[in-house]
Amino acid sequence: MSVKAFKLVSAVEREMLMGDKNYINIECIECCGKNLYVGTNDCFIYHFLLDEKVSTAGKITFAATKQLHKYLGLKKPVSELKAASALTRLLVLCDNTITLVNMINLEPVPTGARIKGAVTFTLNENPVSGDPFCVEVCIISVKRRTIQMFMVFEDRVQIVKEVFTPEQPCAVAVDGYYLCLALTTQYIILNYNTGVSQDLFPYCSDEKRPIVKRIGRQEFLLAGPGGLGMFATVDGISQRAPVHWSENVIGAALCFPYVVALDDEFITVHSMLDQQQKQTLPFKEGHILQDFEGKVIVATNKGVYILVPLPLEKQIQDLLASHRVEEALVLAKGARRNIPKEKFQVMYKRILQQAGFIQFAQLQFLEAKELFR
Repeated sequence: MSVKAFKLVSAVEREMLMGDKNYINIECIECCGKNLYVGTNDCFIYHFLLDEKVSTAGKITFAATKQLHKYLGLKKPVSELKAASALTRLLVLCDNTITLVNMINLEPVPTGARIKGAVTFTLNENPVSGDPFCVEVCIISVKRRTIQMFMVFEDRVQIVKEVFTPEQPCAVAVDGYYLCLALTTQYIILNYNTGVSQDLFPYCSDEKRPIVKRIGRQEFLLAGPGGLGMFATVDGISQRAPVHWSENVIGAALCFPYVVALDDEFITVHSMLDQQQKQTLPFKEGHILQDFEGKVIVATNKGVYILVPLPLEKQIQDLLASHRVEEALVLAKGARRNIPKEKFQVMYKRILQQAGFIQFAQLQFLEAKELFR
């Protein structure tokens, strides 16, 4: 049974990026507030401003205005972009080197500060240093079986720690001192401060792409065996039941209370509250799916799209209208963390009342009585 949880809205049309140059492909994206950055296979970064417009009928559209584009001077793709807004810096990975550039004019920092020898990198969203003018960066190094931690300031970088792993790492997410790593044959949690590691479960990175994503404090989402989306805490345990993905998931994102996944043909939406699949959106040739401050963005090689969530109240009313009382109540309870307390209590009472009348009409008097009470 489906719920309309998201709507797919175009954000950047292919003409804005490539005109008639068919050889240009999108390699990576980053979004920070209204700023959208796109890295391409011909070594360019594009900066757009995203303007969200809501019509009187409540329809949301996005208008992207191109600010500028910048050639990085190499014949290599821009493989990753991450914004550090507190420093007004964009971290750009190209040809195994992370360069710091200004978020506004895309010029490299005058000191030339960079991190060399990075295969891939991620930021620590739960930093341990406590310095607001620094971001903590974790890289998978070109050195075999090596992870490095850096502190990145406005115009300089400083290595903090080098950690060796039992097998070659291919994906990493960070929370505080904890690294969640996809190695060649398994996922592990590693505390880089103490060196203590914990095996999670086996996984063959040769067969498909691993997914390691931090979804909250001390919790990660992983692509497990058998097409399962598995949740794991830093203690190596799972506090939620897994969600059933397809076998060939490319990317995953979180937009509470939903986990969104991308494969070759579809975007699927599962609820974290009851693990049920709620929505399927056809989407061909997608290769990027990421969430940025609650905004879920997907991209093909040629265009960028935003998954706009429908208001939770609207979703709950749709469920009630189709007499799916249990699902409506589960979603309403889950909505508590997204809605101010007073507003939630008023809304929840009304939903219980509506649900009660539905059960009453179906002659389920005991259930109706509980809801009315």
